[in-house]
Amino acid sequence: MRFVDEYRDGAAAQALVAAVAARVTKPWTLMEICGGQTHTLIRYGIDRMLPEPVTLVHGPGCPVCVTPLVEIDRALEIAGRPGVTFTSFGDMLRVPGSRTDLLTVKARGGDVRMVYSPLDAVKLAEADPSRQVVFFAVGFETTAPANAAAVWEARRKGLKNFSLLVSHVLVPPAMEALLSSPLNRVQGFLAAGHVCTVMGYREYEPIAERYRIPIVVTGFEPIDLLQGILMTLTALEEGRHGVENQYTRSVTREGNVRAQELVAEVFEPCDRAWRGIGVIPGSGLALRGPYASFDAARRFQVEALEVEEPEVCIAGQILQGLKRPSDCAAFGGACTPEHPLGAPMVSSEGACAAYHAYGRG
Repeated sequence: MRFVDEYRDGAAAQALVAAVAARVTKPWTLMEICGGQTHTLIRYGIDRMLPEPVTLVHGPGCPVCVTPLVEIDRALEIAGRPGVTFTSFGDMLRVPGSRTDLLTVKARGGDVRMVYSPLDAVKLAEADPSRQVVFFAVGFETTAPANAAAVWEARRKGLKNFSLLVSHVLVPPAMEALLSSPLNRVQGFLAAGHVCTVMGYREYEPIAERYRIPIVVTGFEPIDLLQGILMTLTALEEGRHGVENQYTRSVTREGNVRAQELVAEVFEPCDRAWRGIGVIPGSGLALRGPYASFDAARRFQVEALEVEEPEVCIAGQILQGLKRPSDCAAFGGACTPEHPLGAPMVSSEGACAAYHAYGRG
């Protein structure tokens, strides 16, 4: 554990907090992109340790949270059909759709299974050609390579009974959408280290230049985040903009080139709807031509399905950093982890779940 403890050392954390306090001379608002970073910030009380001029807001970096309600309903529609084995990572199973969730479909007799990898779903399809096996492909650039590999493998094996329900989203277009909004309050970003491990950080450089803001690629442990915060605030105080890399033990500027090539072979950019935010141009991935036959939405003809987002859930405003989870009238009352109204209260990376778990109500 010493390599983990090194990044959770209390004395080192206090020294970084003192450095932040000594550096800051005016109010600044920073946004962490990743939901995993949000949970670390709240769990370890970093949000309460920082000096008052520093405000942390939480971004749209939880893949479960940004998956729109219509995509959940499409999953429910497919999962309830006979002859279908619907597979997903665990978090998605409890996300409420318009009327129910995937766990309820399973309880009613649907073949809904949690898997640890999309390649597990490929194996299920290969083992039983009589069933249509669907994998719910959600997430950012982090999970895209594994999902691309699953489709690539299914095509190589000639499997006709495997498909993906794709709801992939991309970080840079979301950052641009936030920064170009007239309601934007973000002055610096902590970029998600795992996304940059795959994609590098070249894509962030034009954004930092265009909007003249600092972006610091940051890891997930308390020391990582405090270092990232200090680096971002130092750049702001000195009037600098650009991209810096705190997470050097994992991230390079170029990223994982082979993974990028595989994603580009299987997927292509598309417009994508984000929960509570709306459609962001070029912010998603869709299966490219040679792999389009593996599109579950098309195969099961659920593309035309439309639903309205519930007004009581303010997930969209939370994901844009405009409000905190505790600003929601339903937080901790009508909406709890046991009875969630929206995805941010369900997901292990959701901001609402973090606030509820660590007493920020």
